[in-house]
Amino acid sequence: MAPRALSLAVHELRTPVTVATGYLRMLIREQAGPVTDKQRKMLEEAERSCGRIGALITEMSELGRLEAGELAVPGVTLDLAALVSEVASDMHEGEDRGVTLEVHAGESIAVRGDRPRLGAALKALMHAALRERAEPGAIVVRCSALERNGGSWAVVIIGAEIILPPLLESAHASAPPPFDEWRGGLGLALPVGRRVIEAHGGAVWSAPDPRPRAGSGVRLPTAGPTGDSGPTAR
Repeated sequence: MAPRALSLAVHELRTPVTVATGYLRMLIREQAGPVTDKQRKMLEEAERSCGRIGALITEMSELGRLEAGELAVPGVTLDLAALVSEVASDMHEGEDRGVTLEVHAGESIAVRGDRPRLGAALKALMHAALRERAEPGAIVVRCSALERNGGSWAVVIIGAEIILPPLLESAHASAPPPFDEWRGGLGLALPVGRRVIEAHGGAVWSAPDPRPRAGSGVRLPTAGPTGDSGPTAR
């Protein structure tokens, strides 16, 4: 969808969703009269559904801005290894199925960019890996530095041990394999996340066949030691 069409869709959808949410909250607060417990549960579920639609509209708005090239990446130096660990520690998807994240992040790796947006992009990738892992076990998340063709990169690999070698090999490629971003049940978080990473001069790719959704890789240009230039955000 073209950026202009996305912008129009966001504008047209946001108002009715806001109105519907407002009226649902009024009903839940019994501002229009008393409700039974059964009715309250139904209203609360409807409100949560409106919240999910609202989140999708926000993602659509972000995707439109990214497609239009309107995202200005701030010149803030941040520690990617610390960000990876922080995001992973807040992920609980899959715990009821015995699926967890196991983070291997060593020394600080400095990159420059938008910390909240990069965090959201990493969260989307981790969420997809946790959601699509069928069997119990740990999904390994590795954060490391890579020197290639005179350049320095920060590399984050999200995937089980069986696919770590091909994912790491892809990190060395000038054009890594494509990324499968359109997946049901994940909203627009993956398309938005990929474009955020590309706006930072990086790349995202999926695990190679025969398990294209078993893991993913992220590559971002490094900024030297954290704090060398510009403000620093941990």
